[in-house]
Amino acid sequence: MRPHRAHRVATLDPVGNRNPKPPRSPRCRARRRSKRLLALSVALDLLATVAARRRGYGVGGNVVVRCRRGHLFTTIWIPGASLKSVRLGWYRFQRCPVGGHWSLVKPVRESDLTEDERRGAAERRDLRIP
Repeated sequence: MRPHRAHRVATLDPVGNRNPKPPRSPRCRARRRSKRLLALSVALDLLATVAARRRGYGVGGNVVVRCRRGHLFTTIWIPGASLKSVRLGWYRFQRCPVGGHWSLVKPVRESDLTEDERRGAAERRDLRIP
């Protein structure tokens, strides 16, 4: 809380003039910095989502992914949010429900899949949480 105007202590700037605003506290600067970092993170996630969608990847909902062993399955992929996986840029480290192992997974363009692969991936789903 800021003190009432009558209780504020005026400070002097380096020239000796009266400065009506007291210097910001380190706590205030840290809060401001964290807000900027949050805004930057949200903007980068939004930019990455738009770029991925323009390249034909269906991020932002149910997405077909491929693990390192080549298994295809459907997962919920929400940019910037994950409870069951560790986000590592374009990849995520999560459990593969097909092989029962932990692996890096990456979204796959559905246009690159055959009809049988699409059907198989739709039948195999992981946990229904992001």
